[in-house]
Amino acid sequence: MSRYSCLVSSLFSSQELVDIAQGIAIKAGELLVQRPLVFEVTSKSVAIDIATQMDHDSEKLIVESILSARPGDGIIGEEGSSRPSSTGITWVIDPIDGTVNYLYGLPGWSVSIAAKDESGVLVGVVHSPTIDSTWTATRGGGAFFNSRPITCNSAISLDRALIGTGFAYDVKERVSQGKVIASLLPKIRDLRRMGSAAVDICYVATGAFDGYFELGLKEWDLAAASLIATESGALISTDSLGITCCAGPGLYPALLEAIEQGQLGKIGSI
Repeated sequence: MSRYSCLVSSLFSSQELVDIAQGIAIKAGELLVQRPLVFEVTSKSVAIDIATQMDHDSEKLIVESILSARPGDGIIGEEGSSRPSSTGITWVIDPIDGTVNYLYGLPGWSVSIAAKDESGVLVGVVHSPTIDSTWTATRGGGAFFNSRPITCNSAISLDRALIGTGFAYDVKERVSQGKVIASLLPKIRDLRRMGSAAVDICYVATGAFDGYFELGLKEWDLAAASLIATESGALISTDSLGITCCAGPGLYPALLEAIEQGQLGKIGSI
């Protein structure tokens, strides 16, 4: 990073960056909820087109708002927005995480906005307006749910753990994940599939889930939520096969081992 870039970057504190992200995420959420709870269309392909348009509209609002506040920053967006940074700060955006929930009028979809520097994710915001939930974090500054400090669950055994997950759209990847689930289910309390990876990881941060895993997540799925989870005390990693695992430190080793056994097709019991 150049001396000029360091100077420009330092003009904003982490708290100022997270305040920008939170304000923009709330604006995007307000845009997105201004639609029927269920698309009243006879063709599902038309509904998909509408949902896709809302993805683009949300990303456009987010990008324009960020660049209005910080015109030199970089952008990485799920819907294709991309520009280099001249400040050392790059924003990572998922305009609707949980688009299928959004398409069907189900709650729990979210807007995810993170800002990163050369050392990694600096701030993260996940906003889910349909469940009145906003998670925020700054690197080294802790994690918060609706402005209240949060910590993950830690001392949980695998057989008492409530685990969240999601499913990839690729059929081959679903077959592989089905093997992991078949192996894991006999070993845990229960499994939940909510529809937004960012929210699921934030549920680990609040203790609503004890752990979470999913195959095939992208940077925009993970950037904000992973910082929130880490700042809550959770551990999170993605292995060489693309499976992301997140849990409190007391559960994480056992959950990771159980997932690895599932990858090998080993069906176990409690």
